[in-house]
Amino acid sequence: MEQQKTYVEKHRVAENVYVYRTAIANISFITGLGPKGKDWILVDAGVPLSGGFIIRFAEKMFGRESRPLAVLMTHAHFDHIGGLRAILSKWDVPVYAHRAELPYLTGKGTFPPADPAVGRGLMALISPLYPRRAIDIGESAKELPEDASLPGLPGWRWIHTPGHTPGHVSFFRDDDGVLLAGDAFITVKQESLMAVMSQAKEIHGPPAYFTPDWDTAGQSIRKLAALNPKAAITGHGQPFYGQELTEGLEKLTKGHETFVVPKQGKYVH
Repeated sequence: MEQQKTYVEKHRVAENVYVYRTAIANISFITGLGPKGKDWILVDAGVPLSGGFIIRFAEKMFGRESRPLAVLMTHAHFDHIGGLRAILSKWDVPVYAHRAELPYLTGKGTFPPADPAVGRGLMALISPLYPRRAIDIGESAKELPEDASLPGLPGWRWIHTPGHTPGHVSFFRDDDGVLLAGDAFITVKQESLMAVMSQAKEIHGPPAYFTPDWDTAGQSIRKLAALNPKAAITGHGQPFYGQELTEGLEKLTKGHETFVVPKQGKYVH
């Protein structure tokens, strides 16, 4: 029992909010839901082939009788949708995304080519090999409500944070300032294999090799910084809290051209 408690606390970021890393990308769980408080909502679905790991993690954390009520997508890049098919084959639940992101969940869209010219490391260099084509989850894909509410999650809201992708969103709980930022900003230098392997902590702009609109990405970072979040889970890297998070976001917002935008690349103007 004590060992299980330690395991649960290891992944806890805030009340009823947990993080799990699938190789190079994070997913989040929002728990304490449903009539008995045993159900949960999944935020993003990890890298390819991670579905089984996600299911086993959820069962270990929350019990085999628990189940997801929905999946919320920050965006539909390959390293955030990799476990969706396995999850949907086990649980028939809706997958909510922004209207502009739905084409990438219904087989109708292809993301722009990656940009290895941004440099910064091996992960960027090999980025043309990363999948860009949409998956098709059919009628499971649902549009997020226009009023910014989140189905089944009172107290949370979604925020449109485009730039990394057109329909990128982040999720925020106003009561305690918990932010699930997706890739609007991240906390590791994702372009560098060494940084990814070591998980060296650094408030960082969105993954440069997959970001086609830097002006809009900067606006999204400023929008999130203005919320004054107290804790943040991002799509890549470790959770950040308190003053460290505040100072990191201030650095990004005040030094967008220096710390966020690459010095070169096909999408850099």
